[in-house]
Amino acid sequence: MNSRLLLGGALVAGAAAAPSCSEAPKAKAPRPNILFILADDLGYGDLGCYGQQRFPTPHIDALAASGMRFTQCYSGTTVSAPSRSCLLTGTHSGHTPIRGNVEQQPEGQFPLPDDAASLFLGLKQAGYRTGAFGKWGLGFIGSTGDPARQGVDRFYGYNCQLLAHSYYPDHLWSDAERVELEDNTDAVPYGQGTYAPDLIHAEALRFLDEQQADEPFLLFYPTTIPHAELIIPEDSIMQRFRGMYPETPYKGCDSGPGFRHGGYCSQTHPRAAFAAMVTRLDHYVGELVEKLREKGMLENTLIVFASDNGPHMEGGADPDFFDSNGILRGYKRDLYEGGIRVPMIAVWPGHIAPGTTTDFACAFWDIPFTFADAAGAPAPEGDGVSLMPLLEGREGIQQQHDHLYFEFMELGGRQAVRQGPWKLLHLGIRSQNPRWELYNIDEDPSEQHDLAAEHPEKVEELRALMVREHVDDPAWPLFGKK
Repeated sequence: MNSRLLLGGALVAGAAAAPSCSEAPKAKAPRPNILFILADDLGYGDLGCYGQQRFPTPHIDALAASGMRFTQCYSGTTVSAPSRSCLLTGTHSGHTPIRGNVEQQPEGQFPLPDDAASLFLGLKQAGYRTGAFGKWGLGFIGSTGDPARQGVDRFYGYNCQLLAHSYYPDHLWSDAERVELEDNTDAVPYGQGTYAPDLIHAEALRFLDEQQADEPFLLFYPTTIPHAELIIPEDSIMQRFRGMYPETPYKGCDSGPGFRHGGYCSQTHPRAAFAAMVTRLDHYVGELVEKLREKGMLENTLIVFASDNGPHMEGGADPDFFDSNGILRGYKRDLYEGGIRVPMIAVWPGHIAPGTTTDFACAFWDIPFTFADAAGAPAPEGDGVSLMPLLEGREGIQQQHDHLYFEFMELGGRQAVRQGPWKLLHLGIRSQNPRWELYNIDEDPSEQHDLAAEHPEKVEELRALMVREHVDDPAWPLFGKK
């Protein structure tokens, strides 16, 4: 018999009885700390707990064993900035304010509008200390998208996602201060200076060290790993994988205007570098969890791990060799499952049953609603639902999405909508020959059998949802010219 149901029944029965004068008031449960780890371009199949066999990920796998593993979690969309916009604002990609990767001068991307990031703002108003460590890419320092104007108390990392292509950049940002990395200059051989993810990780650990037991926090950790470029310090991790796989050297950008400003460096062992980078990320995760344990905070921390979109193919990456998307079709920039279905793991001791797996269909815009619910903060406005009933095993009350909607403004414009087992794709929207594809995801998760011709009524039904969910924005011309 389910002990959670028994507990719920006891609480309901107790509520119906008149309280005794001798009963002491019940202590209010402490609000949880929240750690959200977001990998960059990590595919659905890139973790051991999701089937990866060419390299181990023991620390992340341990999280999955301690909590809930999602098999039908969707990112915001299929590239970095709009996917993060969906995550931070609680809106899907037909409503979210950032819908593409667009560079802005002097450094950074198209900014979020003021006070859009409900992920931070609601918890900050509820008394949480907030920090973001890694890749921002949602507005230059001083713009409306500045982390400080979006509810982030402490920021350290890359403001610009184009500069985040370099793991040995010439600078990072500490709040509004530009931090020069003087050993990452042309005078120092590339790869022998300061590895930025190590600096960012150290600052995230310092943030945890500074936290007090009576002050809840939200730590957002959007690492750049394993986004291209493929490079890692020549330490024991890289040495472990060097020579393990057959390799095709990659010739990249090692000088000129693109060097350290968007171009990917050359790599003689790209497969070894990729495996070593995911392994390094796995070690980072282990150290974050251990720091929480040292601080006595692990038992009251909700930890969520996910990836921002599907696996990339840049910089010498070979997702097919690593089976990075598992059985799923597509990669980063696709709206097929491989581009938008991502690993997600949630752990909260005493609240989320260990070793559980769910096929509940959810998306990034649910995350702000979930965190607000966990923290006892007001729900934000947007398209999401709280996943806390699902996470805590409260049966029969989890709100479900009628459908999930995605769009991608680049590569001719693309849309997708998922409703129950059905998924409709609208591809090449701005081309001379746009097309529609229909799949039954339950029966055909690899999207191999287009059923559009067999079910024209379902195509029309889902097309109507696409029309309803896309809100036109002149800054993001999905249906116009670009």
